[in-house]
Amino acid sequence: MLFRRATRRPLSAVALTTLAVLVLGACESGSDAKSATATGPSVIVPGKPGEANRTMSAEGAEAQRVDDDTPNSADLTYARTMIAHHAQALEMTELVPDRAESAKLKSLAERISAAQGPEIEAMRGWLAEHGEDKKSDGGHDHAGMPGMATEAQLKKLRAARGKAFDQLFLTLMITHHEGAITMATQVKSQGNNIRIEEMADDVVAQQASEITRMRDMR
Repeated sequence: MLFRRATRRPLSAVALTTLAVLVLGACESGSDAKSATATGPSVIVPGKPGEANRTMSAEGAEAQRVDDDTPNSADLTYARTMIAHHAQALEMTELVPDRAESAKLKSLAERISAAQGPEIEAMRGWLAEHGEDKKSDGGHDHAGMPGMATEAQLKKLRAARGKAFDQLFLTLMITHHEGAITMATQVKSQGNNIRIEEMADDVVAQQASEITRMRDMR
C-alpha cells in the first residue's frame, strides 16, 4: 500500500501541472485570437470641414457611415464643383439650336439640359441645407476639373456651324461627361453623405448612357 500511495502523488502533480499548462495555453490562444480579430485593415476617413483625416478600422468606418451621414469635405467639394461642371454643359447645349445640323444632336442636347438643370438646383438646395449656399458657385479652378472644355475650345465651338459643330460638340461633351463620371466615382468612395452618393449614382447612370449615344452618333 505504501508503494502504491507513493507512486500516485507524483502522477497527480504531473496531471495538475499538465492541466495548468493547457488552461494557460488556451487563455493565451484566446487572447491572441481576440487581438487578431481586433487588428484588421484600416481605412482613412476624410474629416469634416476644418478637421484632419482619421484612420479607422474598416468595421468602425462602416458603422460610422451607417449611423452618421454628416457631410465631409469630399461631399461639399463635390457639390460645389459639380455645379460649375454642369453649368458648362448647359453653356454648351445652349449653342445647339442655332448651330447644330443633326436632329438627333438637338434632341440629345435637350435631354442633357433637362437633366442637368434640375441637378444643379438640387445640389444648390443641398448646400443651402448645410449652410454652404453662399460658397456654391465660386472659388474653384475650372481647369482643374476633369473633362472641362478650355476657353479656346468653347470659342471654337461657338464659331462652328453644321456638321463641324456637331462633331466638335460630341467630342467635347463626351470628354465632359467622362470627367463628371470620374468626379462622381471619387465622391462615392471618399464622401459620407447618403444624398450626395445618390446624386453621384444618378450622374454615373445618366451620363454613361449619354456617352454611349454620343459615340454612336459620331
